[in-house]
Amino acid sequence: MRRLFPIVVFVTMLAALYLVFMVVPNEREMGIVQRIFYFHVSSAWVAFAGFFVVAAASGVYLWNGSRTADRLAAASAESGVLFCTFVLITGPIWARPIWGVWWTWDPRLTMTVVLWTIYVSYLMLRTFGGEEESIRRYAAVLGIIGVLDIPIIRVSVKLMRGVHPEVLTRKEGGGLGDPSMYTALYVSALALTLLAAWFIVLRMRIARVGEELADLRRLARVEEVA
Repeated sequence: MRRLFPIVVFVTMLAALYLVFMVVPNEREMGIVQRIFYFHVSSAWVAFAGFFVVAAASGVYLWNGSRTADRLAAASAESGVLFCTFVLITGPIWARPIWGVWWTWDPRLTMTVVLWTIYVSYLMLRTFGGEEESIRRYAAVLGIIGVLDIPIIRVSVKLMRGVHPEVLTRKEGGGLGDPSMYTALYVSALALTLLAAWFIVLRMRIARVGEELADLRRLARVEEVA
């Protein structure tokens, strides 16, 4: 399974790239720049899923102290921040030729930055706070609270009248009304989801090995003192 995972990720990613750049038509109004949409939206979905996993795993950790759940929360936070960063990079690239500016403080964009900041803070707390149990618990609480920002992002366009479009709409004469565009979007989302899952598995394995080495070092110091 460990050897098969990267192969599946590679093949799925190639399929997504083929669909995006060789199959789907240009969007009627935005033209070729709209093709970044498939990776921008998919990255947002994967980031949100990662943060929901952080919240769920953190809840399990607070409930029963499972170190596996704690490692899953940390790895998912890293994955979520990675893909959320990709969202914040691809968004301005897409916005510049469409809106005429690299960035505007639209409600959805602003709340996405807030979400990114929350989970970067989560990672900084875990990285620089030390290995104490209390630090992991504080981080778990932050990981649960942070996910509450995601529903705000989802409804901000309608409630706050931002300029960010609702991209998953059908338009006559092409655009997202073309079925191949939905196929490309879903394959891209699958490819990035598998990539994120692979990353999380690797990070959890690295964290487990690091904890085992730390335990061995502590045991060696105790034996030296004895």
